[in-house]
This record gives sequence, structure tokens and C-alpha cells, in this order.
Amino acid sequence: MVRPERQWRRTRAGANQRFRLVDSRDGMTAFRISVLVLVAALVAGCSELPGRGPSAITIESKAVAEPADESYLVVDIDPNVAEIAGKVRSREFQERFSIPSASTTQRIGIGDTIAVNIWEAGPNGLFSSSAGKNITLQSVVDESGTIFVPYVGRVRAAGSTVESVRIAIQQSLADKAIQPQVQVVVSSNLTNSVVVFGDVGSPGRFPITPNGTRVLDLVAQAGGSKFATYDTLVLLKRGNQTGGVLLDDLFEIPQNNVFLKADDTIMVAHFPRTFTVFGASRATELFKFDARAVTLAEALARAGGLDDNTADPGGVFLFRYETSEVAARLRPDSKLIRPGFRVPVVYRLDLNNPSSFFLARFIEIQDKDLVYIANSPTVDLLKFLKVVQGVTGATKNLADTWYRFDRVANGN
Repeated sequence: MVRPERQWRRTRAGANQRFRLVDSRDGMTAFRISVLVLVAALVAGCSELPGRGPSAITIESKAVAEPADESYLVVDIDPNVAEIAGKVRSREFQERFSIPSASTTQRIGIGDTIAVNIWEAGPNGLFSSSAGKNITLQSVVDESGTIFVPYVGRVRAAGSTVESVRIAIQQSLADKAIQPQVQVVVSSNLTNSVVVFGDVGSPGRFPITPNGTRVLDLVAQAGGSKFATYDTLVLLKRGNQTGGVLLDDLFEIPQNNVFLKADDTIMVAHFPRTFTVFGASRATELFKFDARAVTLAEALARAGGLDDNTADPGGVFLFRYETSEVAARLRPDSKLIRPGFRVPVVYRLDLNNPSSFFLARFIEIQDKDLVYIANSPTVDLLKFLKVVQGVTGATKNLADTWYRFDRVANGN
């Protein structure tokens, strides 16, 4: 058995000198211990390895292990969930602006232009001429709310109906004209009108018909949207309330196509919707909708699918804010549900199950949705092993260098 090489080394302690026996293997032992300590530290900090986002276990365990501090709901996508959340169409627009009946009595207002047509029975009447026994008078309701009619004087018009103004004029002419017949027509109805502007063909002010005018009627009269219907947002302002709905949803949900009221304002705006795919996918980017509806399966395809080398097929997540009504159907006992507030929900799709591919076709992506694909747990292990390999290799080279230097210093 080869005895370890030993030497006497001189050390200095104050003014005295002494010799001690040193084993040349001590340095190597110290380095081996250092390597073990460093590896242990790496194991303890393996959660700090660089990555594209949280793992599937992290997302699921937070909501399960900390129910008291629940900050979002985690819901597995199954046929029931796909039925609830797969195709959601908001009815907030209808609930906010729907009016019980559009058939209301329209009244004349200041600024309206009124045409008064007067006919007489004889040729020698007040309003007869060589051209005929009738005359048409145009008058604008002034700031005092009246119009002027010859031989009648000023007639109150603002706040009155067309029929009441007609009767007042005809009665005033009864003893002046020859059996007069009067017709009153509002030729420019500013009071009962709606302004449409924005990304339409012909913006302007449009009158509301007596039997009611709906939102789509006005958008069509204004020339329609300049952009695709799925990229067009219709904003309605009524008093202090403002709400918006996609042009597609006005058509698909007839209840959203509400009747309009006087002084409503409609803005038609280009509103491209987007969704984001990131994590272990082949393409990580922001995507625009290229159709009215994009399913989860189509969103994954747009991103090039899952990365074969890093993705966890069981960790496909959809992050979304749901209405309290939808969240209540998903998790009735959740403390996050409050009427009028949106609830953060994380939907999990397990592509290890073949039936999940069918479910992905029924989940429609909504505006600003986030699709995240988690890394496979083995990816973190491979990253860790590469880090350990690099550290141990560097430490070994340093130990060998130190050992050779030590032998030279001791004359060996």
C-alpha cells in the first residue's frame, strides 16, 4: 500500500517558528467537499433555473394548496366546461341599452325644419296663385320654440306633435282662407335624430323613424363599416352611459340590436382583436383574429403547435377573465365571484387525452386571451444536469491545477 506523501512545512506564529506534518491529499479532499456543497446548493435552487414560465404543477398547486388566498380559478376542460365557456356572447350591451318599446310619439324641437302645405277650395283664396290653389311654406323652429305662418302669426311648435301644430294652423285660417286644408311635415328632424361617425362610409346625422330605428339600421344608412365585421366595434353613447359591441354580435344576437333614442351617438371604430401564445410553442407572439371565431385548436396551430422537445402536452392553459355569471356556473362555491366583477380563470387542457383535441375545437378564443404551454418536467432536469456538469468540470480543472502547483512548490 502506497503511503500518502507527507512533508514537513514551516509555519510562523508570532516570533516563534514550528514545523507541522501536512498530508498532500488535504487539498484534493477540500475541493471534493466544495464540489459537493456547490451541487447541494444547486439542487436547493433548481427552481430558479431559467425558463419560459411556470410549470403545470405550479399553476395547479397554487389554487389547490392555498384556497384561502385563491387568486384565480383552475378549471379542467371537459365537455361540460366546453359547453359553458366554449362560446360566450356578451349580453351586457342589450341589458344596458334595451328599451321596452320604440313606438313613441315624436315631438318637434328647436332647430327642426317644418314644411307647411296649405290648400284652398277656391281660386281666389289667400294662398291661391296662377300656379294653383295651394302653397308650401318652409319654417325653422326658432330659439323661442315657434314658427311663423302668414295670416296666422306665431305658432308654438317646440314640444308639440305634428298633428297638434297642423290643427292649430288650420283652425287659425278657418275664417281667413277658403275652406283651408293644412298638412305639416318635419322635413329636417334634428330633435329626433342620431349621429353616426367613425369608420363608416357616410357619417352624419340620421332621423329616427316613428316606428323605431335600430342600431344596424343606422349603421347601414351610414354606409356600413369600412372594415371586416369581426374587427368592427360599435360604441353607443346615451346620456352618461357608454357601451360597445362587435358588429358581428349585433347580427348574431338580435337582442343586442336595440332601438335607438333621440340624441344617441354611435361611433363605429376599427377594433382588431388579438390573443397571445407563449411558452413551449414553436412560435411565441401576438396574433390577430383573421375570422369571426378562432378556436383553441386553431390558436395552437397558428403558433406552430407544441414544441416536441420542451412542451408538456398535459399543460396547455388558457388564461381569461370571465363574467361572474360564467364563473358561477364553473365554480359556484368560489369566493372570487362577485356580481358585476370579472373573475380570473385558468382553463387546463390535457392533450395526453385524445378526446381533448375534440374539446379544443369547441373552445372559442376571446379578445386578449393568453394561451400558455408549460415546459415538460424533464426539461428542468436536463437544464439542471447541464449546470451541474459545467460546474463540476470547472471545479475539477481548478483542483488539478492546484494539485500540480502544490507538487511543484514542494519539490515533487
